[in-house]
Amino acid sequence: MNKSIAKTISVSFDFWEKLDNPSQINFLNQCQQVSLSAGKFICLEGDVCNHLPLVISGSVRVYKIGASGREITLYHLEKGDSCIMTASCIISQKEFPAFAVTETEVEAIIIPANSLRKWVMHNPTWQEYIFGLLSQRLADVIEIIEEVAFRRMDCRIASYLIKNCDRTIPTMQITHEAIAQELGSSREVVSRILKTFEKQGLLSLSRGMIQLKNWNELEKIAQLGNF
Repeated sequence: MNKSIAKTISVSFDFWEKLDNPSQINFLNQCQQVSLSAGKFICLEGDVCNHLPLVISGSVRVYKIGASGREITLYHLEKGDSCIMTASCIISQKEFPAFAVTETEVEAIIIPANSLRKWVMHNPTWQEYIFGLLSQRLADVIEIIEEVAFRRMDCRIASYLIKNCDRTIPTMQITHEAIAQELGSSREVVSRILKTFEKQGLLSLSRGMIQLKNWNELEKIAQLGNF
């Protein structure tokens, strides 16, 4: 099992090769590999974080829920990612301030909280890795704040559709509710804007499906919302 984990980690995480041999052995002795089914909550708001996950396959969504019940996605975790919010809570020993749920089946390596705290305190490689995570995710969250505060919702929706659709096969299997959750809006607002786009000939809507028809015009709308 240890050799299997070492190979998996070396493929997905750059920090592995920077660790000296004793640190690698310590890592292998402390961590374990887990499998999670789709739709499983990894953390709830207010939870104490006991492990840091290193994702080796699958997708995890980290999000907040407002007082109105409206959701907004903070970021997604995929292969080679880890959750800086979890790491921060472990190091500061504070409660998790959001929700994390698996979107697909997920394979992950989990590190015990006590081990992570020791490693970050004494090992420069772990310090570099955690601060790198912080820098990356802070930029992501700042971008979300700027979008919510300053960009028109039609521009954000156009941008979201373009970023998440293949131009060669311009069809997305997604609900209006799911888009609203990603962007921190309501389903009604998203549906209204999508129907306006449909009337303008930019896309066509069917149950759980969106087909983009005028990519160039959607790009123009998305650009209108740039800072």
